[in-house]
Amino acid sequence: MTKFDVIIIGGSYAGLAAGMGLGRALRSVLIVDSGLPSNRFTPQSHNFLTHDGRKPAEIGSIAKSQVDQYDTVERIDGLAVSAERSGNEFLVTLDDGTKCQATKLVFATGIIDMLPDIPGFADCWGKSVLHCPYCHGYEVRDVKTGILGNGDYAYEFGALISNWTSDLTIYTNGPSTLSAEQQGKLKLHGIDVVHDTIKELRHTDGYIESIEFCNGNTVSIKALYSKPGFSQHSDIPRSLGCEISNDGYIRIDSGLRTTVPGVYACGDNVTRLRTVANAIAMGTTTAITLNKDMILESF
Repeated sequence: MTKFDVIIIGGSYAGLAAGMGLGRALRSVLIVDSGLPSNRFTPQSHNFLTHDGRKPAEIGSIAKSQVDQYDTVERIDGLAVSAERSGNEFLVTLDDGTKCQATKLVFATGIIDMLPDIPGFADCWGKSVLHCPYCHGYEVRDVKTGILGNGDYAYEFGALISNWTSDLTIYTNGPSTLSAEQQGKLKLHGIDVVHDTIKELRHTDGYIESIEFCNGNTVSIKALYSKPGFSQHSDIPRSLGCEISNDGYIRIDSGLRTTVPGVYACGDNVTRLRTVANAIAMGTTTAITLNKDMILESF
């Protein structure tokens, strides 16, 4: 059985950044990656200096080639299916039966977006149905835009998106749960609220053109923001005893340590701030924290 200082489960941006930092700190590292980054549907990544406008897969490819230059880091394609503590070590099992051992674990496993069952939604996700104006808002500025949501989320996001466009409508997809005060404030800012139930998002190659409602009405639209629910991409942190917050994220401290000693987490699985730049920053911070922890444990 191969023994490493650190096993990183998840080899997208956060995992690769953690791997590079640890490899440069002369730690033996294994990165296990199943190859399903959550932004794989997005044609371009933005708001990341030096890589603005690149395809996410291109950024990932560059990152992998740079990490691969370090002989302290090994990367393998695969899915980690379980992990257990064995004394002061962790034993990780992959889907092909391979077993690996490490002193520390890092989870950079991301999340799974639970998209609503609306025809056309999944086709448009990441292209014209968007989650983040800081990632995509500039590209759809000043166009007819919608928000699919209700209640506090719709109100708060309505205020946010109004920075990028004045042609904005909230679609609650059923009875509104907005308060009278919220609806009044939205109306004051020229933001309409439509309660009709959505039948379908019409699009061409993932770029939304209109919303069709169950009552037969149709409205033209160029961009739609939505915040679908999510689940953790991996159940292993929970199985190890890592505490999960009420919002569904792995709970960490300022050093990216989970509530289980020796286990760290970074990236989309710990924060709602889902940007490539933030994932990389968190991965680098994890590497710095973890390496210092190991030094202090043995010095």
